[in-house]
Amino acid sequence: MTPATSFRGTRVALFGLGGSGLSTAKSLLAGGADVVAWDDGAAAVEKAKAAGVTVADLRDQDFALFSSLILAPGVPLTHPKPHWTVDKAKAAGVEIIGDIEVFSRERALLDPDAPFVAITGTNGKSTTTALIGHILRQAGLNAEIGGNIGTPILDLGPPGAGRVHVIECSSYQIDLAPSLAPTVGILMNLSEDHLERHGTMENYAAIKERLVAKADTAVVSIDDPMSSAIADRIATAGGAVERISQKTALPAGVYAQGTRLVGGKTGDELADLAGVGSLRGLHNAQNAAAAMAACLALGLTPEVISRGLQTFPGLAHRMEQVGHAGKVLLVNDSKATNADSAAQALASFETGIFWILGGRAKTGGIDGLRPFFPRVAKAYLIGEAADEFAAALSGTPHEIVHTMDRAVEAAVRDALASSAQEPVVLLSPACASFDQYPNFEVRGDDFRRLGLERIKAWDEEHAA
Repeated sequence: MTPATSFRGTRVALFGLGGSGLSTAKSLLAGGADVVAWDDGAAAVEKAKAAGVTVADLRDQDFALFSSLILAPGVPLTHPKPHWTVDKAKAAGVEIIGDIEVFSRERALLDPDAPFVAITGTNGKSTTTALIGHILRQAGLNAEIGGNIGTPILDLGPPGAGRVHVIECSSYQIDLAPSLAPTVGILMNLSEDHLERHGTMENYAAIKERLVAKADTAVVSIDDPMSSAIADRIATAGGAVERISQKTALPAGVYAQGTRLVGGKTGDELADLAGVGSLRGLHNAQNAAAAMAACLALGLTPEVISRGLQTFPGLAHRMEQVGHAGKVLLVNDSKATNADSAAQALASFETGIFWILGGRAKTGGIDGLRPFFPRVAKAYLIGEAADEFAAALSGTPHEIVHTMDRAVEAAVRDALASSAQEPVVLLSPACASFDQYPNFEVRGDDFRRLGLERIKAWDEEHAA
């Protein structure tokens, strides 16, 4: 844990007692703050009370007595309308911040030079976070990984010499972290997402820009216009920028040429991703380029970074290789909750894709994926979007199967019977999971369990 000693002696309101909210409450208490917390869920309130947190309905509290309102990232700050606690805090002139800001202030107090890598972007940030953490650990460094991926940031050890924090940051978290200034800030890409929380694409991009704007070194992709413009603005302001690309040769920075990562300053090959199944596809070349640029900025050599890339096991639910049932590769890409993310998965395989998709559709559906439909041998549709996606897939073999168990059974059966050399059963839903699962992790776990059952059945059948 990181005790929030920078809040010692202050009275703090906290709303939202889920994973990061409860973690923040404990950190504030450990640092000596007086915390009054609340949540709309009775179970969360009881859990916090059992952990020793003072709980009281913040509707009944005088916000003028608080120095800060700590808001959990899932609670609306601006859109579709501010949460009632936000209105009360603003009326009282109380600052509104989140857990990343609490950590940033603690770092500024304890050790402003403590290595801190922060990663954001619409897609790829989780894989890149895990990849950087893996490379640093393989290099013998004490890397702590968390934030929007896995462990809440304040559950990690305090910032200081000998510890590197590698933190995924969502736009919600960045919006609540005005002093965020990492050692290395990474912006992977920008595409339409979370507009229900930020109002416009311009607002969303501006929030993402904050993560890299004050970084000692900003690693920014130039593969979409908004990200490229952000890189230019930082450079014009005198900031240190390392540009990355999966599409374009660069005069400086790191870019991908096929499976090779190339250093722009010299044109030398820095690493080759050929044969690294966990980093298959152009999108993973971008992730690897970001990791290379970040680790170089932290002082690692290309050789050390390359060894880390070669041993990366992959991230659960993001192009996760579950295993083979005979010649059939099963891949869990449950984290592909929008079409842009699913496109990256589909682009990773030339042909022979037995595609499981569906769930709760997002704006635009899968119309943007039409260029990849020729690669699909057959699609298997689950969840609320099944009928809508069936219409979009007209001309591509498909079947509405409704549930994951039926999808896995049918897809493995058809893939085994196909003539493809290595057919792939790919779960890449292009949808949110909330119609059938509480989150994408549970959805991916279900696919993995069913896939492993199919693999075991195939192995037993062919054991003789």
